[in-house]
Amino acid sequence: MSDDEIFAAAYREHYWAVSRYVARRLDGRTSDVEEVVAEVFTVAWRRRADLPSSPLPWLYGVARNCLANAVRGQGRRRRLVDRLGNDHTAHRRHIVDSPDTEAPGDWVHEALARLSPGDQEVLRLTAWEELGIDEVAVVLGCGRRAATMRLHRARRRLRAEIDRQRPAPADAHPLSRATAMTDLKDHGHD
Repeated sequence: MSDDEIFAAAYREHYWAVSRYVARRLDGRTSDVEEVVAEVFTVAWRRRADLPSSPLPWLYGVARNCLANAVRGQGRRRRLVDRLGNDHTAHRRHIVDSPDTEAPGDWVHEALARLSPGDQEVLRLTAWEELGIDEVAVVLGCGRRAATMRLHRARRRLRAEIDRQRPAPADAHPLSRATAMTDLKDHGHD
């Protein structure tokens, strides 16, 4: 099979997985998602000779880098608008939800949001993208042992944040916190 055919097969097989990966990290901003996904597959096309036999983790790694570039670009644009004296936030509405509008599992996402971007990413890779530790290592560009340690530490920090946010009653079963990763995984597929 030629490099072009290998790329075409990877594109057909993994386009939607990469799109979901990007969309979850950009909170569904459609135009930004399409732009980043296009950049991911542009890089993959240029490097089609380097595509591994299991390209999805490699594509996630490329997407991670493209997302970082997009975020930096947005920051530069925001600073430029600020320098020009335009208040780009003045026209946005501010909506405050009442506490009873919280959806099931929102507390897990609140705890996740308090973690570092690196911790968030390793947890999302395992819960949302359902990657194994070897695949996580490919995405993160590190060895298996480093990926395992990052995941272990991120899980420990998430548990601590959940416990800080919602202390368990004294009579609660110790496994009740195990539902946190399930809630995180379930909400990643919305």
